[in-house]
Amino acid sequence: MKTRQGTSYHCVLEYQLRRTKKLKTLQYDLFDTLPDDLVLSILAKLASTASCPADLMSLLLTCKRLNGLCTNSVVLSKASSNCFAVKAKNWSESSHKFLKRCSDSGNAEASYTLGMIRFYCLENRGSGASYMAKAAIRCHAQALYSLAVIQFNGSGGVKNDKDLRAGVALCARAAFLGHIDALRELGHCLQDGYGVNKNISEGRRMLIQANARELASILSYDVKERRVTWDPLPHLVGPVCPLLSDFGCNIPAQEPHPANKFLSEWFKERKPGPEIRLCSHDGCGRPETRRHEFRRCSVCGDVNYCSRACQALDWKLRHKMVCRPANLAGAVEFNMNVIEDGVMVVDS
Repeated sequence: MKTRQGTSYHCVLEYQLRRTKKLKTLQYDLFDTLPDDLVLSILAKLASTASCPADLMSLLLTCKRLNGLCTNSVVLSKASSNCFAVKAKNWSESSHKFLKRCSDSGNAEASYTLGMIRFYCLENRGSGASYMAKAAIRCHAQALYSLAVIQFNGSGGVKNDKDLRAGVALCARAAFLGHIDALRELGHCLQDGYGVNKNISEGRRMLIQANARELASILSYDVKERRVTWDPLPHLVGPVCPLLSDFGCNIPAQEPHPANKFLSEWFKERKPGPEIRLCSHDGCGRPETRRHEFRRCSVCGDVNYCSRACQALDWKLRHKMVCRPANLAGAVEFNMNVIEDGVMVVDS
């Protein structure tokens, strides 16, 4: 049977079917044709370079497929520390579960951050230490150094729980992985014979090496963006690079780890118990787990530090300008010690 134009109805039907199929092809989303393995590798790269938690959250809210793929263990295991930079005031059970899920996926940064929060903020010492140990097993330098601080102070226990040799061993491992504070701590331990045989020359060498690594890490940033200035009177324009401050070169200090930021914010809003002090170094945030756990400045007695590295950094950054001896007779001796060792004296 034919139409008035002489065309058969079969040809017209076939043409309409082809046209419908073509329109459906044009409306088809090409993203759905990408294999999951390729999308997962892209998402893992994006998660590893995220600059804030919103970068990952925006992907979760994009579509149903991305929401499912972003929670895959491959993506969560690669998430950067910036993905876990949650504010203390925004801490919730969902944040806790997200960190735990990332930790279970094998993310060392998540294990370290969750361990620090549980150990110091939630006061769950055993669980927090186990999460930090989980990160340390994956060669996470910051976790190794934090465990060393716990061993040096006997945190979570009594004073007799200090294990200086274990702290030195953990510091040495973290320093081998490139952790600057651990290398500085190890240098001071060698100089003082603290948990290791005294070796002043080797200790000084490590302190110089720590300063050199610090300088290299700072110069790797965009110098123009970080506003490098020269000032013959350092320490008057805010925190600067500890190494270059003595030479009048002011470079903004590096940002602390998100876990340390969380601790500072947490204990700013929730004061610790009575007679419990915080580490006076602004980039630390660690609190004492018992009375008189941290060392205090033997000159002024107004500041406390969880480690020699925090003490040395805060001395260069801030405390050198405000520390005053209790009596004038001790001022000359104190200044001589500063010239000789470059750091202030601390006492337990």
